[in-house]
Amino acid sequence: MERQGRKAGIEWIGRDGRDPAIVFLHGIGSNAASFRDLMPRIPEGPRLIAWNAPGYGGSERLAVDWPTDRDYADALARFLDALDCDRVIIVGHSLGTLMGSAFARAYPDRVGQLILAASACGYAVAPGDDLPPKVAARITDLRALGPTEFARTRAPRLIFDPEANPALVARVEAGMAQVDPEGYAQAVRMLAGGDLEANLRGVTVPCDFILGAGDIVTPPDQTERAMRALATTGQTPRRIDIAGAGHAVYLQKPQDFAQALLRLIPSHADARMPSPTGGHHG
Repeated sequence: MERQGRKAGIEWIGRDGRDPAIVFLHGIGSNAASFRDLMPRIPEGPRLIAWNAPGYGGSERLAVDWPTDRDYADALARFLDALDCDRVIIVGHSLGTLMGSAFARAYPDRVGQLILAASACGYAVAPGDDLPPKVAARITDLRALGPTEFARTRAPRLIFDPEANPALVARVEAGMAQVDPEGYAQAVRMLAGGDLEANLRGVTVPCDFILGAGDIVTPPDQTERAMRALATTGQTPRRIDIAGAGHAVYLQKPQDFAQALLRLIPSHADARMPSPTGGHHG
């Protein structure tokens, strides 16, 4: 059963509420509702929570025009405080990998494990500098086309073999059409300034990776870069590639994604916390 609304997110209830909760962070063109098909596929156990990032799903935008991933991480901390959720497993998708890694870096005592899906490395642009052309085009295209047409043009890229999956493309399109242009513009600037590799070099909690083998939005080389950055901390992360899935991996293959989570998340997250003298080896 789902509970939604008052805390800018969705919580799947009817489970035992064991800590740590699993918290899902969506990508730049999505929202918390995109995890609805995934949540029931995860066996009963921990709380399952999906948030709407600031500026998404009716949640309040951040106060700064060019926010950093740390700004989103701090907003996530406030969201979790409101839910009385002290310690979590973070599952971040795409832009959510920047938010999740920033949260794990800033609040390591609150994170039992970090799982990054369809890693987005960001562009490491200093706030106020020119946006890379392909990043700037996201804002100009959305303003020129409007959310509905913008979503129609972009949604097929998120699905592997979109011609064979029109219903799934339509679902992605419907979710993307709900974006708030100003909240989206803030997220685009965060993407431009984000640096997933730098975040991961400062992460001390166990981290693993999932990706869609057919992802053309954040292709495998971005995950490989992220894994190399994490390796500098002494971790040996695991990686699960899901065949027949594109960028929207948990939407296109929800059962496979749920099974990947079960493989990566142990019964007790504490069992994989790194020791003071070494990293995580999976």
